[in-house]
Parts: sequence; structure tokens; C-alpha cells
Amino acid sequence: MSRALQFIEKFRHLIEVVSERLSFGLAVGVDLVNTWRKDHLSERQFTYVLAITIGFISGLVAIVIKNSVHGIQYLLTAGFFDEYRYFLYIIYPVVGILIAQWVIRKLIKQDVNHGIPNTLYAISKRNALIKKHNLYSSMLTAAITVGFGGSAGLEGPTVGTTSAWGANLARLFKLPYKTRTLLIGCAAAGAMASLFNAPIAAIVFAIEVIMLDLTTASLIPLLLASATAAITSKFFLGGGILFHFDITEEVRFSDLPYYVGLGIFMGIASLHFYSAFTYVTKLFDKMKRQRSKTVIAGTTLGALLFLLPPLYGEGYEAINAIIEGRPFDILDNSLFREYDNNVYVLLGFVLCLGLLKVVATTLTFRAGGVGGTFAPTLFMGAMFGFFFARSINILGLGEVPESNFTLVAMAGMMAGNLHAPLMAIFLIAEITGGYELFVPLMLTSSIAFVTVKRFNPHSIYTTQLARRGELITHDKDQAVLTLMRLHREIETDFTCVDPYDKLGDLVKVISNSQRNLFPVVDKKNNLIGIVNLNEIRDVIFKQELYADTHVHDLMNDAPDYVRKEDSMETVMFKFEQSGAWNLPVLDSDGHYVGFVSKSKLFSAYRSLLKDFYDS
Repeated sequence: MSRALQFIEKFRHLIEVVSERLSFGLAVGVDLVNTWRKDHLSERQFTYVLAITIGFISGLVAIVIKNSVHGIQYLLTAGFFDEYRYFLYIIYPVVGILIAQWVIRKLIKQDVNHGIPNTLYAISKRNALIKKHNLYSSMLTAAITVGFGGSAGLEGPTVGTTSAWGANLARLFKLPYKTRTLLIGCAAAGAMASLFNAPIAAIVFAIEVIMLDLTTASLIPLLLASATAAITSKFFLGGGILFHFDITEEVRFSDLPYYVGLGIFMGIASLHFYSAFTYVTKLFDKMKRQRSKTVIAGTTLGALLFLLPPLYGEGYEAINAIIEGRPFDILDNSLFREYDNNVYVLLGFVLCLGLLKVVATTLTFRAGGVGGTFAPTLFMGAMFGFFFARSINILGLGEVPESNFTLVAMAGMMAGNLHAPLMAIFLIAEITGGYELFVPLMLTSSIAFVTVKRFNPHSIYTTQLARRGELITHDKDQAVLTLMRLHREIETDFTCVDPYDKLGDLVKVISNSQRNLFPVVDKKNNLIGIVNLNEIRDVIFKQELYADTHVHDLMNDAPDYVRKEDSMETVMFKFEQSGAWNLPVLDSDGHYVGFVSKSKLFSAYRSLLKDFYDS
């Protein structure tokens, strides 16, 4: 045992030595590159080089994560396991999630946040800086989670991983916030382009979902990264990255009213996604122990996979079967396989898949698995779209092309769930290899988006950030407020006085201060009030009052106060509400910290706004 421990210790020491030398070599290499580029490349040209590099990395990340998942699934479902694999689905998800948690706890030793929300949070609250472990942690844990049957997607973790590469490359070369944000957007576009072979939709994704501001300076890097990623993945994987379909059914003008109805239906389906996701999340958040969450959520997920096997993993096989006109194939190896000619059983099965996919996805997350919601969104859209079209045909209300409606419904679900209608339109248009469906896509996506927006102003990615006031938006005023940090603007050079100090003592303090406000605090540093020099000028020269007048006789109550953790939007609201030019700042325990002034905030706001508009 002691020899084993000695070996592990020596191995760990070797890793540390190698890491130190690699870090030293990397630092020297970066210095050499920086010296060379300053002489040979402009800042914009260097950004182009980094965009191409990030596009190439994005393609490789997509290849690794996809092949890892397919490899795990093949090992778990092939050969002698084939006969029993759907019974094993009951335990596979729990095993995968436990392995992922072990990796997080023992190897990564930091929380692994979900990809796209983590990227948005980094842009809005962490100055576009993403921790280094995200270079691999999301990719590794998501591959294990989904490979073992976790009902989640890989798009989010892929975006999270590539965004980490973009952010850390920018930090390595000490690039400013605006360039770091641009490279994160390039990485996100590269991830989507490599996964779906849809470079145009990937650029729109970076603009709509990552909230990247489209300017002349940002367009070229986005194009370079997206194209490079698509070429890289296509070179290694060929055309069958996820799916590619040729439209074989006619797009008829007479079907347009049905596409309008489909848009409303997908808007309602998106609201169901949000409601179910929120309800299950709150239900499990009441449990304090992660082990209890893992056991209960994992077991429930396993039961769902046993009853409805297409919920296993991402679910693209079921999507392919429906779009290719093989809908009864999704009943194979399930408890309902003997009803493979009963269309009503098929419709009930498909409807249950659509309704319960979000439940399975949320259970995966609550159990401790890592993944994304993009693939579940596409899956639900496909199920609901097929259900809608086949129901119309069965009821004799019309004769609509089911594969077309399935594809358009996927776009409608993306528009409603992700609040990205343009990305949804271009993604489906690109994976179908043409624009025959463009008008139906526009109709259904816009109607689904408007339907959801009426009830829920934020997407599934941005809801939590928006509630905390941490969301970057395309509204530049709002975006600048989000980027501002209160703790940077707090002024702490105000002299505190005790409420029982005498006027004579206060005069001495005033004579040595450059401020006209004096916070009054007790022994525990609780704010009692404020003395305003402008309001006591008539008494500070009356020496007969020095001994008998106390500070608490001269102070005013604070007009209002802000908490150190308040968002800048809250701070500005309190300034407007109180009419004050200075507000005291308290910490979470109510103790005095300092003051924040309206004039300083305006100055910081103008500086950030200038950077925001600078292209």
C-alpha cells in the first residue's frame, strides 16, 4: 500500500514539474508571438488569425465529443448486451451520472456549469473570462452523461468548451474585453457550424443567443471561424454530422394556414418546456443532499427510458426515423413494439415522448449530469410536429406533408424555447440543403416566438441571469448597465463619526476632510444616519454649542441605501427614486461600506458606452 502511495506521489510530482515547464515554455512562446505580431500584424489581422484558430479548435471539439458519445453508446448497447439493453436503461443513467460526478469531484474539483448559460454569465459578469477547466470539463462530463443515456444534448457543452478556448486564448494574448467577447462569439459560432454543418445559422446563433453585437469588425471573424469549423468537421466526419435531409414533398401555398396553427401549437409546447423545467427543478432544489437527488432523479429517469426508449441520449435517431418516413421504427424494442401498425398507439407514444423529454432532461440535470437543452428542443419539436401533421391527416382536416411539418416544427420549437427565430429558420434551411421551406419556416417561427414572448420574455438560457440582472442584451444601454460593477465604483474615503460625538469633535473631523458628507455609524459599524456639511454650516462656528450638541442631533436619516451585491439597474432605480446624488452602500450584513455617487456612475457609464460603440 505504501509503495502504491509513493508511486502516486511521484507521478503527481512529475505532472507538476511537466506542467511548470510547459507553462514556462508557453509564456516564452506567447511573448515571442506578441513581439512578432506587433511588428507584422495589426490588431484586426491578429483577430482574424485567432478566429481561424478557434474555428479549427471548434471543429476538433465537436468531433471528439460526438465520437466519444457514440463510442460509449456502442459499447453499452452492442453485442451480447443487445437483448437486454432496454432493461439496462434503468441503471445506465445513474451509473453515468455517478461517474461524471466522480470526475468532477476528484479530478476537476470545481463546479462544471452548463455550457451556454455559463458562457452568457461569463460575458455579462466575469469580463468574458472563463475558467481554464472549462477547456475540457464540460466536454468530458457531458460525453459520459449522454453516452450512458442522460437525456440531454451536446450542443451546449460543445459551445461551453469552445467558448472557454476562445476566452482563454484572448486572455493569453492579453486582449481587451471587446475582443474577448468577439472570440467567444466566434467559438460559439464554430461549435454550431461544426455540429450541424450550418455556418450561416451558426453566425446567427452567435448574434441571437450569445448576444454578440454585429458590426463590420465582428462579421469577418465570425465568418472565418464558422467556415473553418464547418470545413474541419466535414473533412473528418463527412456529410453525416448529425442529419441532412433533402425535401422530397411539395411545399404548397394551401398549407400555409396549417403552418400558422403549427406556430401557435409550438409556442404552447415551448411554454410547456419552460413550465415543466422550472417545476421539476424547484422540486429537486428542495432536497439538500446531492446523493438523494442523484438516486431519486436517476431512478426516475431510468424508468422513463425503460418505458420510452427514444428518450435515451440526444434522441436524433428518433428524429431521423420520423423525417425519413419511418415513424413506426421508434416503437422498436419498446413495450409497444407489437402495435407497430396501430397509428393511434404511435400518436400516443409520440405525444408522450414530446411531453416527457423535458422532464427526462431536467431529471438528468438534477441528478448531477451535464448536458444541454438544444437537442431536447429539436427532439420535442420533431415529436410535436409529427403529431400535429399526422393528426390533421387522420382527422381528415387536410393532407399535409408530415416530414415538412416535422422540420418546420423543430424551427418553431427553437424559436419559442431559445428565443432565436432567425437562427431556427436558417438552421433548418441549411440542413435541408435549400430554401423551399423558407416561407413556412418564417411563419411558424415568428408566430411561436411571439406566442412565447407574450408570457415569458426570456429564453430557457437567460431566465436565471435576467432575474439576477446579469443578462447582456442587444439594448446597448441595458448591456452597459449590466457590465458595470458596483464594487468598482464605491468610494471609501468618507470619515465616519459616532452618534454621541460632540459638535466640537465633529468640527475637527470636518477641518481635516475634503468631503461634505459624514456617515454616522455605531460601534458595530451599522449606519445610523448622515451629517451633511451644507446643512450645519450655521452651527459649526457657534463655539457655545460645541460641548452640548451631539452628532445625533445634527444628522439626517439616510435617504436610501444600496447593497453591495445589488445590480446596477437597481442602483440607478434607487438614485432616481430618492433624488440623491450620493447613496450609502451596505454589505450583506447591513454594515457600512462606503458611498456611491451618481456623477461617478455617469462617468463610468460614458466610458463603457464609448467602448461598446467603438468598432
